[in-house]
Amino acid sequence: MKIGPKYKIARRLGAGIFEKTQGAKYQARAERKKAKFSRQKTGFGAQLIEKQKARFLYGITDKQFKNYVKASLKEGTAQNEGLFQKLEQRLDNVVYRSGFADTRRQARQFVSHGHIRVNNKKSNIPSFNVKKGDIISIRKESLAKPVFVNIDEKIKNAAKSTWITVDSKTKDATVYALPHYDSTTELFDLSQVFEFYRR
Repeated sequence: MKIGPKYKIARRLGAGIFEKTQGAKYQARAERKKAKFSRQKTGFGAQLIEKQKARFLYGITDKQFKNYVKASLKEGTAQNEGLFQKLEQRLDNVVYRSGFADTRRQARQFVSHGHIRVNNKKSNIPSFNVKKGDIISIRKESLAKPVFVNIDEKIKNAAKSTWITVDSKTKDATVYALPHYDSTTELFDLSQVFEFYRR
């Protein structure tokens, strides 16, 4: 998915949704600009921004995102949790959360190029839904490639996930629980997203 100028998008949405916009220097600059130029958005505008935050964070198309929302609406209860799990349990996101890739974009490339295995079977579909108990690993032949030369350091420095455990020796990531949506810690408000699609 072609995204465009990341800094401009992040400023417009008011959140560091890309890895390159999450540094302290950028955040300080963004806060100054926000204080100078921001104006309160209400209704549709606010809902649109929350939708765009989530969509750009996971790097998926508007059509893909809409399909996830529709599926969550059909499920009825706990829609926020359901949508969040659908987004987090994408294979490319799990590869990123495990520390195998620096960004979700890179993780998507790893999956598409056949470097990733699920339960010891090749999977080259970034949107593949990873389930509880699944084991994600890097293809042994791929570990010798230059792109994985610093894999041990990447795994060590990756933000620890509450639902994925990574064995640094075997380079296996195990999904031992389901992700949980917490509106106080996430960059987007999924209740606003659903309001946007209910219009």
